[in-house]
Amino acid sequence: MPLIEHIYELRKRLLISLGAIVVTLGFGFFWYGSGFFGIPSLGEILTGPYCDIPPGARMQLGGDGEECRLLATGPFEQFMLRLKVAATAGIVLASPVWLYQIWAFVTPGLHKNEKRYGITFTILAALLFVGGAVLAYVVIVHALEFLLSIGDNVQTTALSGTQYFSFLIQLILIFGVSFEIPLLIAMLNVAGVVRYETLARSRRGIIMGIFVFAAVASPGQDPFSMLALALAVCVLVEASIQFARIHDKRRATQREDWLDVDDESASPIAPAGGLDGSGSVPAPEPVAAPAPLTPGRPLQAPTGGTLYDDTL
Repeated sequence: MPLIEHIYELRKRLLISLGAIVVTLGFGFFWYGSGFFGIPSLGEILTGPYCDIPPGARMQLGGDGEECRLLATGPFEQFMLRLKVAATAGIVLASPVWLYQIWAFVTPGLHKNEKRYGITFTILAALLFVGGAVLAYVVIVHALEFLLSIGDNVQTTALSGTQYFSFLIQLILIFGVSFEIPLLIAMLNVAGVVRYETLARSRRGIIMGIFVFAAVASPGQDPFSMLALALAVCVLVEASIQFARIHDKRRATQREDWLDVDDESASPIAPAGGLDGSGSVPAPEPVAAPAPLTPGRPLQAPTGGTLYDDTL
């Protein structure tokens, strides 16, 4: 396919993806303030972890002092916050469309087995990201309760919508992206870049690196989100290491023995023997000397035929 056709194909895929995101963004903008079919509004779902904090650890806002609301400090903050949350929800809801567009653009350049692995890894990537987001939503209640109750005997925290939703979105993205690390390890093993022996030897270093990453990447720097992220990723990484062990064992049984021979090692050679199977090679017979050429005599073929009509 020429380069210009690749560019047209990429433009087509991008337009379809952007169109799907715009549609889901509009749906998310409506869903932010209104529920449907018994489903709470998106704003209520996202503010649920904050409202689950004991009232003594947060400021009560509202007419009767019992309604859970966030604080807005600017005239356009509520609109921009709603648009930001709607855009995030739109990207997540439209993920099946733009993931398929990416896959449809890449598929023509892949082999049959690569397409099979690609579909599997794409589905697993989406499931792992959703799983990380759900875990972050569960953990954020304990994280906020710890962060907001440290000095609640002296002061009360009144979070603005921008501060709270920024913290929530960062935590969801960090958990979702971190859950892709085990999948990356499995992909490298399938590609033959990393073997099980290397992963097994580096297991302690990998676990240590995961805990350091969780401590640095957690936006709240609280022990609950850090431990939840580190332990969950460690379990998934161990699962990917065991997958590498099974995959390498299966690949070893299907691999020819001569492929593992060292480049400097020679293959065995059968003992020398005669062409007739007697074990010795007969000596060559002497070849008769050619007859000298006589001037004026035509050249003769070995069978007696004339090769050329010309004479010397």
